[in-house]
Amino acid sequence: MFSPDPSTYDAQLEAKISEIKNLFTGTRIPELEVFTSEPLHFRYRTEFRIWQTQRGCFYAMFERGKSKDPHEVTEFPIASKRINDLMPRLMEAINRDVVLSKKLFQIEFLTTLSGEALVTLIYHKPVNDNWETAARDLQQQLDIFIIGRSRKQKVVLERDWVLEELSVASKKLKYQQIEGGFTQPNAKMNEKMLTWATEVSKELNGDLLELYCGNGNFSIALASEFNQVLATEISKTSVKAAQYNKEVNGIQNLEFVRMSAEEFTQAMNKEREFRRLKEIDLDSYDFQTVLVDPPRAGLDEESMKMIQAYDNIIYISCNPETLKQNVDMLSDTHSIERYAVFDQFPYTHHVESGVLLRRI
Repeated sequence: MFSPDPSTYDAQLEAKISEIKNLFTGTRIPELEVFTSEPLHFRYRTEFRIWQTQRGCFYAMFERGKSKDPHEVTEFPIASKRINDLMPRLMEAINRDVVLSKKLFQIEFLTTLSGEALVTLIYHKPVNDNWETAARDLQQQLDIFIIGRSRKQKVVLERDWVLEELSVASKKLKYQQIEGGFTQPNAKMNEKMLTWATEVSKELNGDLLELYCGNGNFSIALASEFNQVLATEISKTSVKAAQYNKEVNGIQNLEFVRMSAEEFTQAMNKEREFRRLKEIDLDSYDFQTVLVDPPRAGLDEESMKMIQAYDNIIYISCNPETLKQNVDMLSDTHSIERYAVFDQFPYTHHVESGVLLRRI
């Protein structure tokens, strides 16, 4: 089973850097800015399958292709210290109470740098009043928030979110992170990403457009560096969190719109009108910079054509291969001025990148 060895951290990171350099052979890139992760306790959200036996439940992990052969997990060193502290206490309490343990098959943890913890218990049966009574006692005992889930059922005992506080370029920013919504799993690396993006933005002018904004992770941090910011996101859950984050941080020059990057491209090209934009005067914006944080598949061709119109592009990527493909498509109009590597996921082949492209 997976057992991280901190002594191998530098070597595995160097291998990722070499892969990126090899991938971009033939493309002019500046010296890479490399941001390292903590080798342990860097992951602030995680989930475990629960395996049921006659002696009780336990956290389980499986080797690929061996779903019937569980390995018991008693600690998880890559997860936050808060998660590791909760794991045995939570399981001990669950195994003492058949109401909490019966038909339980998955547990999800979401924690913050400040120590807040949200735990989701997922069942193969409906949760009832007896479960709620037992879960409330457990919530108070462990000082956590608990959600119960089963098929087509979600029971929130107090709230379904935690409030993260990040230090970004001498600022303290608060972020609501909703259960089930996307959040950056490596909280301290997220601080480094946002600080880098803030530093990059200080040299830029005009207004910022962001596509795939999620819960406003970048929009909130960068709003102070631009005159106005308009950010788009398709997920209702993420837009709800983004609006909350805008208010809790007291930001006035930022608007969120629930629509996909493809739809917004159509709106910018005046191909379609959208009621969701009726309160937004797109012509009033002086967009000189666009920030994109797309899924692993990268940007579609129409979105690529749209962002090519902007002087500055901040491209956050979770897939160097699709980043390379998109950068090649931009090479006639833009060049890479900065390239940052964020080791968001140590001990895996995944790597996050941040690229600033400027018009040639």
